[in-house]
Amino acid sequence: MIDLHVHTRTSDGSLSAREVIGLAKENGITHMAITDHDTTKGLKDALDLGTEIGVKIIPGIEISAYDFTRKKKVHILGLNIEPEHPALTTLCTSLVQNRNQASFDTVKSLIAVGYDLSWEDVQKYAEGGTGVYKQHIMHALLDQGYCESIYCDLYKALFTQISLEYVDAGTAIQAVKEAGGIAVLAHPGLMNNFEGIDEWVDLGLRGIEVFHPSHNKDAIELSLKHARKHNLITTGGSDFHGFYGEIPVELGCRELGEECIRELNIIKEQKECCFCKRCTS
Repeated sequence: MIDLHVHTRTSDGSLSAREVIGLAKENGITHMAITDHDTTKGLKDALDLGTEIGVKIIPGIEISAYDFTRKKKVHILGLNIEPEHPALTTLCTSLVQNRNQASFDTVKSLIAVGYDLSWEDVQKYAEGGTGVYKQHIMHALLDQGYCESIYCDLYKALFTQISLEYVDAGTAIQAVKEAGGIAVLAHPGLMNNFEGIDEWVDLGLRGIEVFHPSHNKDAIELSLKHARKHNLITTGGSDFHGFYGEIPVELGCRELGEECIRELNIIKEQKECCFCKRCTS
């Protein structure tokens, strides 16, 4: 089994890379992409852990982007990227800083209206990661007895109106390309991103996430339609976040076959070979 969309504690997952890879091994997963939000931190160690535990790790990322033409959020997956590549580091540094500042401001506002909370308390939930996410704040509130679940009415009240400064989707695709990776449109049905696909293919989009927990039959069929139209790789994944997932999911994408891995490897080999005589003659 394969899973090409998995998160760890490095961003907003609840499990460490070792825990996630160990769970993948238990679940019979042979290939797994770690795609933490806006960072490649920890990917080199994850590759080593994968070798140790017996799961092939595909280095990845999920970039928080925006479709400024249609005024919609867009998530771009990068698969087979070079970890810590400057193009991704430069792009994502401000994203991480802005998110952390927004989280700090949220905690400060909660303290101001009387919540028994501190920034240091919340940071403990994000230990080992790139910063504080919404889930970490809610976890702290949950443990303090202010709510009964992470994705409750309080979550909606706190975070519906908060907006971050995102990068343009085309810029995200370009950064993935520069890092040697394959740019994939994540869960287009979740954010209704289908209208932008023609434009993004011209900018270098190479794949579309067809199989995702949020995708119903119509979203899958529409995703496949665009994949056929543009000859895109069809990918899929659980979007696993562990305890921090909005809905309970298990690791693994049963709909995805080995041909996806072969296609990813073919593109990777073509990129690595792009300046040889056979490719340029």
